[in-house]
Amino acid sequence: MTTHRDLETGADLRELVARLYPLCRSITGDGVRRTLEILGEYIPLEVHEVPTGTQVLDWTVPQEWNIRDAYVKDAAGRRVIDFQESNLHVVGYSVPVSRTMPLAELREHLHTLPDHPAWVPYRTSYYSPVWGFCLAQDTLDALPDGDYEVCVDSTLDDGHLTYAEHVVPGQVAEEVIISCHTCHPSLANDNVAGIAIAAAFAQKLENPYYTYRFLFMPGTIGAITWLARNHERVGRIKAGLVLACAGDPGSLTYKRSRRGDAEIDRVLEYVLSGRTHKIVDFSPYGYDERQFCSPGFNLGVGSLTRTPYAGYPEYHTSADNLDFLSTEAMEETLQTLRDTHAVLDRNRSYVNLSPYGEPQLGKRGLYDSLGGRSDAKNAQMAMLWVLNLSDGEHSLLDVAERSGLPFDSVAAAAQALHDAGLLKD
Repeated sequence: MTTHRDLETGADLRELVARLYPLCRSITGDGVRRTLEILGEYIPLEVHEVPTGTQVLDWTVPQEWNIRDAYVKDAAGRRVIDFQESNLHVVGYSVPVSRTMPLAELREHLHTLPDHPAWVPYRTSYYSPVWGFCLAQDTLDALPDGDYEVCVDSTLDDGHLTYAEHVVPGQVAEEVIISCHTCHPSLANDNVAGIAIAAAFAQKLENPYYTYRFLFMPGTIGAITWLARNHERVGRIKAGLVLACAGDPGSLTYKRSRRGDAEIDRVLEYVLSGRTHKIVDFSPYGYDERQFCSPGFNLGVGSLTRTPYAGYPEYHTSADNLDFLSTEAMEETLQTLRDTHAVLDRNRSYVNLSPYGEPQLGKRGLYDSLGGRSDAKNAQMAMLWVLNLSDGEHSLLDVAERSGLPFDSVAAAAQALHDAGLLKD
């Protein structure tokens, strides 16, 4: 039996992020495979390889990109831009190049952030045959005129798109999906923190009511590929969350599904009500919630982040590094996932089997079971509220919201009443 490494503490989360952070990931390639190999030390994964050229909905799986080295050398042979120093220095999916050119020509292939002159931007060109380098504006300003040796030692060949799944079987076949993208290189918050948090959440899930499916795949093309290959499963998706930007110091943000009133939307609004947070409406821009919520699928899938997409200066730059992450923020995001699971998995609708008048609870021992409980009054009121609203049209979340009682009290009351034969699903 395979033994997996535990993710018990915030320090464990940070350690996993630190292991994944240096890898050069893209939408395909060996960096993704190595990421999944490391992740497989923590949770068992089923890895899928989808060949180049495979038709997936309106898209086609692209060629696979891998890179060994890249640099720009000055006249003295010194690497003034060096892929070995940071994988952000190369535009993702850059085609091979080996040339010497003057600085004026080289500038056409260079990307900087003038507003943050010490930071290196992250840029990609997945579907255009170009090459380029990213560097700090300060570095560019210091480059003298002259000739520069330019090398991108990369390959762009037929290969595969790689993604992985981890499934925690539930008591029912309906599924909750947790999706993370694996296509970003050295960006700690976007989205390595999300990968680590999802793995930690998966580790502690035991006998859930719904089946939980964790998806680790490249953004956009990965979700499109998964949806194309899982048409028969889509109808079983009860709810889902796309997890990204999960470790920055900002407050939690939930982006509603396209439906706006899906169960996952209501559950997250309830769970986040006790935390500093923001709720934003759906828009067809952002992460892979826009694929799951495209009109043909229209799934109840929202997005959980801290500071959302492009909402912090460090986003898609070298400043999104390990120092930018907050261990406390990662722990809070993980706890939010666990609290969401605790509500979603127990949020049933019941029918009162004794609806004419209030049933006698004492003769069933239900009042006696409250003796000595510090929350006896809450528990008693929860029973009365559950009985009153168990008409097949109200869920336990409805009961909690209307009564103002904690969801845990409402769910415990429903279980006691069910066990006493007063409720049925």
